[in-house]
Amino acid sequence: MPLQVSTAVGGFDRFAKQASDVASRAWFFTFCVLLVVLWAPSFFILKDLDTWQLIINTCTTIITFLMVALIQNSQSRAEDALQHKLNAIAQGLSDLMEHIADVTDEPARKLADDLDEDLAQLRAAVGLERYESSSDNRER
Repeated sequence: MPLQVSTAVGGFDRFAKQASDVASRAWFFTFCVLLVVLWAPSFFILKDLDTWQLIINTCTTIITFLMVALIQNSQSRAEDALQHKLNAIAQGLSDLMEHIADVTDEPARKLADDLDEDLAQLRAAVGLERYESSSDNRER
């Protein structure tokens, strides 16, 4: 649960977050457009169509390859965080249902039986028996 979630963030995770923050800014897009605008007239300097195209193709391929890795890392961390939050909410609801179900008087026993069934369905649906931790599933 939330206490079992590691708060340690690895170096690559910190780098990926910072790179993602930079790449999502308008000025970064403007910088990319500027690079293309500067690259386009370089044909007159290089005077070789193959070299001219190779430069832009190589640059965009490398940047795309690296950005995909960074985006995947950011997406995985976001999904892990969401799963931990859902597990915490479900555990809290489960604990509340158990607390309410611990009723000793007979009129409330019917409610407790219904809550026991709801609790079993909640645990089956969410899978609280096996907590998924990002540190257990992949190296960070």
